[in-house]
Amino acid sequence: MTFHLRDHTADVAVEADAATLSGVFAAVGDGLTAAMCDDVPAPADDDETVSFTVEAESREALLFDYLDQLIYERDVREVLPVDNEATVSSVPTSDGDGGSWRVEGRTRGVALSRVDAREIKAVTYSEMRLEEGADGWEAYVVFDV
Repeated sequence: MTFHLRDHTADVAVEADAATLSGVFAAVGDGLTAAMCDDVPAPADDDETVSFTVEAESREALLFDYLDQLIYERDVREVLPVDNEATVSSVPTSDGDGGSWRVEGRTRGVALSRVDAREIKAVTYSEMRLEEGADGWEAYVVFDV
């Protein structure tokens, strides 16, 4: 599971890959963290464990909503989301027609007062890509700074 920050005009992009869909979600989350902060502190007693569940109608919408939730946690709880974990699953409908997607997210929340963090305003759909390839999953996401 890896990620790389990419320059993108006035924004920043994260390109990530992983063997699994869950892994690529977590890798993009870690890329978001890297876009916000150069140096992540070691775990401390005052770190929060933040868990959440998000559902959406497609995998791409789920990735968007997952990343938006991480930004929300930063804005509301005033924590930097680090050491991101994600478990992605499909949620079939009772009639077997269609369904949705769910991610169970978990992150270590580091108090913003402990870090020098840059603001990421929002995740965007601009150029978003989420694809399964021969070696696993790849994602590309642009963030508004």
